[in-house]
Amino acid sequence: MLYKPKTYTVESVTAGHPDKVCDQISDAILDACLKADPMSRVAVETFGGHGTLVIGGEVTTKADIDFEKIAREVYKKIGYDQDLDISVRIVKQSPDIAQGVDTGGAGDQGIMYGYATDETEEFMPESVVKVHKLAKKMEDLRNNDADFAWMRPDGKTQISVHDGKISSVLVSCQHDKSIDSAQIRQQIIEGVIIPVIGDISGIEILVNPTGNFVQGGFEADTGLTGRKIMVDTYCGLVPHGGGAFSGKDSTKVDRSAAYMARYVAKQMVAQGLAKECLVSVAYAIGKAEPLMVEALNEKGESLAEIVKKNFDFRPQAIIETLGLRLPIFQETAAYGHFGKEGLPWERI
Repeated sequence: MLYKPKTYTVESVTAGHPDKVCDQISDAILDACLKADPMSRVAVETFGGHGTLVIGGEVTTKADIDFEKIAREVYKKIGYDQDLDISVRIVKQSPDIAQGVDTGGAGDQGIMYGYATDETEEFMPESVVKVHKLAKKMEDLRNNDADFAWMRPDGKTQISVHDGKISSVLVSCQHDKSIDSAQIRQQIIEGVIIPVIGDISGIEILVNPTGNFVQGGFEADTGLTGRKIMVDTYCGLVPHGGGAFSGKDSTKVDRSAAYMARYVAKQMVAQGLAKECLVSVAYAIGKAEPLMVEALNEKGESLAEIVKKNFDFRPQAIIETLGLRLPIFQETAAYGHFGKEGLPWERI
């Protein structure tokens, strides 16, 4: 097997987690730029905490963007009503980088990975699918079920697996101070965990293990774009090259090549060429042709020749193949970038 040691753990976070708030703001800015100018070059980082939000980075676009307005709208839509002191520090893309990208080269050096498995209909590991569903279920209940009006936006989920079976489930959810921990535990088990996990007999269930989770979001912690890269991808079950996704347009191969690698891995599995497939690719900044393309099946056998014959990993070709100049990225900024129906790198 390419992944899954005997014992492993995966995690997810809700859309209200401070890091994910920042990812969503960065990707909302990217989408706004692409909507008005599909050729926009965007590299935006967002930092937030304790009443302050800083938006910084490099943006080259014909679009007229109100960065502060976008940030406030995203923050409010997630479920927060605190006021923020917002500072914007945006400049144009470095001409040293632009000269390589303008000719079709990669926007940076780096290594990217993509993975797929036949374990689920999403072509993702079952534990990863379920840990995201736990987190998303909390958001859905908070927004749509009056019985969960006590729930607040911040939260985390975690699943541990031993010998192929779930051994523990952890759910931490921000809550109103008026509700007691026993009621939180009961409602989380009945409304979140059982609908996603099913039979929980023999599974250790942990709900808000510190006892209280009243303070959350930027009130309790800082957030930063790109700090949840394992949550964004495969929860650490397969390698990650290190580059984050959110806030970057698709000339940045950190994002686009990781999407392409996932797309190719999924094709290999869907076509019956592998039960599991791990694709890796590497680039030099300013160069269009990748320095390396490799693909392995669950037996460790190389599928590289098939991949290189049938798929083009040059940055501009990736953008055209997957249609990555469209404003589709904010929806990727919570609950993982892979396994979601409708995204271009998920099609078969």
